[in-house]
Amino acid sequence: MCGIVAFYDPEINDKQAVIGKMMATIKHRGPSSDGYYTNNEVALGFRRLSIIDLRGGSQPIYNEDKTRAIIFNGEIYNFKPLRKELIDAGHTFTTKADTEVLLHGYEEWGMDGLLKRVRGMFAFLIWDDNNKTLYGARDFFGIKPMYYSNQNGHLLVGSELKSFLEYPKFKRELNVEAVKPYLMNQYNDLDETFFKGVYRFPAGHWFEYKDGEMKTHQYWDAEYKENNLSFEATVEKINEDLKETVDLYRNADVPVGAFLSEGVDSSFLTSLLNPDDVFSISFDDSTYDEASKAKALSDINGWNFFSDKVDADEAMHDFPEMQYHMDEPDANPSIIPLWYLCKLARKHVTVALSGEGADELFAGYVNYGMHTHNDVIKVFTSELKKLPKKSKVKLAHKIKKMPNFPGKVHMYTNLAEPSEFYVGQSVIYDMDYPTIFTSKDANDILQPSYRNKLTVNGIYQKDFKKVKNIDNVKQMQYIDLHHFMLNDIEQKADKISMAHSLELRVPYLDKKIAELANSIPTKYLVNRHDTKYALRKASEKVLPDEWAKRPKLGFPTPIKQWLQEPRFYKQVRELFQADFVNDIFDQKKIIALLDDNYKGDGSHRRQIWAIYTFLVWYKLFFVDYKNTVKKYQHVQPEVASLISQGKLL
Repeated sequence: MCGIVAFYDPEINDKQAVIGKMMATIKHRGPSSDGYYTNNEVALGFRRLSIIDLRGGSQPIYNEDKTRAIIFNGEIYNFKPLRKELIDAGHTFTTKADTEVLLHGYEEWGMDGLLKRVRGMFAFLIWDDNNKTLYGARDFFGIKPMYYSNQNGHLLVGSELKSFLEYPKFKRELNVEAVKPYLMNQYNDLDETFFKGVYRFPAGHWFEYKDGEMKTHQYWDAEYKENNLSFEATVEKINEDLKETVDLYRNADVPVGAFLSEGVDSSFLTSLLNPDDVFSISFDDSTYDEASKAKALSDINGWNFFSDKVDADEAMHDFPEMQYHMDEPDANPSIIPLWYLCKLARKHVTVALSGEGADELFAGYVNYGMHTHNDVIKVFTSELKKLPKKSKVKLAHKIKKMPNFPGKVHMYTNLAEPSEFYVGQSVIYDMDYPTIFTSKDANDILQPSYRNKLTVNGIYQKDFKKVKNIDNVKQMQYIDLHHFMLNDIEQKADKISMAHSLELRVPYLDKKIAELANSIPTKYLVNRHDTKYALRKASEKVLPDEWAKRPKLGFPTPIKQWLQEPRFYKQVRELFQADFVNDIFDQKKIIALLDDNYKGDGSHRRQIWAIYTFLVWYKLFFVDYKNTVKKYQHVQPEVASLISQGKLL
């Protein structure tokens, strides 16, 4: 796992000095070594965390005649058979690393041919000096980040936004349009980042850049065509494919562990991996304790169990550093336990498996139809769903206008078109988990120049059009895969793990697993029995029933309790009162919201946390950036210790 950065700018003479400064900002992604390539047009920079071919896999890597160079962040899990195929075709390899397979694969098959063959997570750049063209690609799901800025005849590309800030021509300007969507979602769901003129390169795409012109090509997207397998055959196929994938993902020249919570996703993966070491985290608040159940499963299987408790004071102190590494503000509270989980794991392993992606692919969210525990309402709704489509939609509109009654939300959302109502994970129905901001409420607390007409559902419309002819559940899965998963879950998984120089591997987000999951009939995925039903039944082959049937918790974090603690309330209030805040927010309104939350029942906690997170991030990158760099541009202490002991190449 590594970090990459590059720029195209023929006007910069001392490219080595510039790329060096840009590489320094991401040294946490690759503390093992670094490397660069420069010529008159382009500069490529690389930071390495050694995983495969520890001594021979340094980058950039070149082809036989040195006319092509590659830098690569990620893992290609099926590189060994591809390597053999390329050797048989006459290519000469100088390393045993998966990186070189990408370079020779591009030469042999071209970008499209290469990307159709690989399985893995990746962001890579290839400079081809023969045609003076820079090529780049991002993996199928966007597991590995890739940002770009294409302005005024120069191009910036990299793993993290903070590297762009060291480019001498870069103008650090806030994208004001992103603030409102962030408040509604808890993350930025626009293509353009919080830095004006900088964009996320889309997942499942590759590009070619020549003479100031960038052409983008799509090579993969989720497709939903139901197979004809029986339920029993489906369960067997899930087990078979997931076991093969986990076996592929264990390949490394360093120790591989696993994250283990009490939920089915991580428990299933860990049982298939059967690692030596597993890691879990809990809070000093006993209400949120996943570690005890995780330890019980570890004891059954004989794994070395490592756990730690998150201390509230330490978490609130470290929170700015977490947001620095995120690059953009992200108010998902699970960032906090993930930070300490990665810190713990990095003391023992370099690679860990994690369960991201199972909910999006195997229909694990209650929003997909499990809005009630009343079996009568479930059965009644399932009968109504047999009506013709037009009749269902007409009935849904009538139900929406009715006064509230038990099961109303469940009936409406199971009959209406998702494009009319779905807002992803910004609201979770029938749970003690309040919404963030509605479009109206967000505009109400923002200064006029930050207001706009965007809505969560409105942002989804371009993607709803792509899947309008498939069933409702799969439409919602597609939306979550391309929004919540892409711009929140995967971002925090990558940025927080790499802040600790830890490689996180996510087997559920394998192309093969996705293609299987997307072909499973919806009735096997979510039904009156449970969400993620087929995956749960598959897990019973390796898990005790208690683990297979556990409801989703989602890394709960006690921010409700924290925000009603006097010391933390005071800490947040001091930031809300800062002079710069009134430039963006109606300061009186957000302070009143904070005070109401503190004195009341805590129901505004998600709103408070979203505002607080944004202000922490904004202060880091726009108010006090010089001190931010001095304070946080380093590798984590546990990683520095491994380097000093000679345990990290």
